[in-house]
Amino acid sequence: MDHLTLKALKPTEYAEAADGYHAISSTAGAALDRIDKQITATMRKANKGEAADAALKQLRKLSENFHYTQAECGLVAAALDGFSAEIAAPRRRLNEALDDAEALAYMVNTDGTITYPAGGKNQLTGEPIPGGTVLGNNGLITGNDTGFQSPGLVPRSPQLKNPNPHHARAAEIADRIAHAVREAQEIDDRYSKALNKLKAAPGLNVDSKTWADAAADVDVVSAAASQYLQDQIPLDKSATDRKEWWDSLSVEQREEYKAGFPEIIGNLDGIPSTVRDEVNRENIRLLIAHLEGQHDEASKEKLEGLRGIQNKLNAGSQPPMLLLGISLDGNGRAIVAYGNPDTSKNVSAYAPGLGTKLDAEFADGTVKRAFYTATEAQKFDASSSSIVWLGYDAPQSLDVMTTSDAERGAPAYNSFMSGITATNENSDPHVTAIGHSYGSRLVGGATQEAGGIPGADDIILVGSPGVGVDKAEDLGVGKDHVWVGAAENDIVTKLPSSKEAVAGTMGFFGGGPAGAYLGAEVADQGDDDIWFGKDPASKAFGANRFETLPGPELVQPVYSDVLDSKLDFEAHSNYFSPEAGKDKISAQNIAAIVAGHPEYVRRETPR
Repeated sequence: MDHLTLKALKPTEYAEAADGYHAISSTAGAALDRIDKQITATMRKANKGEAADAALKQLRKLSENFHYTQAECGLVAAALDGFSAEIAAPRRRLNEALDDAEALAYMVNTDGTITYPAGGKNQLTGEPIPGGTVLGNNGLITGNDTGFQSPGLVPRSPQLKNPNPHHARAAEIADRIAHAVREAQEIDDRYSKALNKLKAAPGLNVDSKTWADAAADVDVVSAAASQYLQDQIPLDKSATDRKEWWDSLSVEQREEYKAGFPEIIGNLDGIPSTVRDEVNRENIRLLIAHLEGQHDEASKEKLEGLRGIQNKLNAGSQPPMLLLGISLDGNGRAIVAYGNPDTSKNVSAYAPGLGTKLDAEFADGTVKRAFYTATEAQKFDASSSSIVWLGYDAPQSLDVMTTSDAERGAPAYNSFMSGITATNENSDPHVTAIGHSYGSRLVGGATQEAGGIPGADDIILVGSPGVGVDKAEDLGVGKDHVWVGAAENDIVTKLPSSKEAVAGTMGFFGGGPAGAYLGAEVADQGDDDIWFGKDPASKAFGANRFETLPGPELVQPVYSDVLDSKLDFEAHSNYFSPEAGKDKISAQNIAAIVAGHPEYVRRETPR
């Protein structure tokens, strides 16, 4: 890249090329929809036998090709749009510098140097001071000038100030040219590498390897366009600002962002839920392709979780399932809703706790809790949606004893809740924050962030080891709107306080948390504190305690079970499930609160 190339470059031509690729992507998408939703569906109903099976196989192959074309052309368009937008700035600065040089009658040479005329007067001879040539400093090399030796170039030096009045001005213009060219070269390199990556293999076979390559292409384009994204998408703004930004876009612009930057749009708080779901259904497919063939344990676990979620999406459900977030960050991220949280009057978001990560258990078990809450809440009010939010790294082992994961997760939870509030179409939606197990500590921490949990009207804490505050009124929604479920045989709700733990380790009941549990009452009788502060189910805390079933009793509670990742004892895990043998009473109470009908809650006396 040199200044002549940059001057001749026309950013609009790249934008026009991007429009062409957008058109191809849209056409391929329309063909994909027609094949999948019309032709294939009709053939399945109308035809049977080997010939029909063979035809359907070919249709699936054609569908995959259109799908791949849609995805890749969307990425090419995004890269071209990014290049067009970014290259415009250095090109503008170059033209401004060239205009200034022309106005001063300086010659800009083909190599980017500037020749300036004689000027001023030699005080000894009275002759004009000769002109010279300067090479701009682009920040990587040392600029030179010929103010003293001509025609050769010598280093600029503040000690050797050129008395020609044109010299300093020419040097400044030369520097601007050099900086513009350097910036343009960096932009050109980034996007050239990205576009060179976007090449399809020969043939028509679109398989898992092809989709894995497409997943890598998404990362390449996003990396190349990082500055463009920062300039175009309000990443550092509030969810409300993002919602306003999205609403201001044309249909064509929205399609461009969805196709070109799916991993960002699909996980951006403030974007409408149906849009996030649409994009994340594409994202999950790419993530699955990315993980297939990887053999480390973490990748295999995440792959099982992704496949489990995708199977649920493909199967359909009532209420409908929406995928509001998905990524491989940390232990995996997944946000799943049942019922549309943008159109529902009642919305809840549940933060899970210890041992939760993106794996088969999350897809098969944890997600089901949101489904149960939504279906039970809709019995009270059909306009109800429930969400499971795995937007943080939940503790997996001994880190459950610290607040670190909760403190890191609380801002992310509040950001999500602000997005839910911003995109909800009702004038005053009823929003419930739910924390289970260690997730209750995260919710408690979120209430202590500036402004509390955005939009929250009620808070539900179940199986809680404490929330970090001593009074329900400290959670920011009024103590009458704080609800606690604590099963009699849930060992987590009876964890010792740190004071008791110390006493237990020094007593006659053995070392560690198990000894603390057995010696708690002896060490600190009558205290209402548990591990993370005041017991939320206690009278001293001041919340509404709702009725739960006691759950199966652990014959010999061992706290090492609480501290590892195999926490599965039933009394701690049944709160959301109305199934036989679980805790239908707790599930119905949670649903009544979520639906905004506290009058149906069966209450229990605090401890």
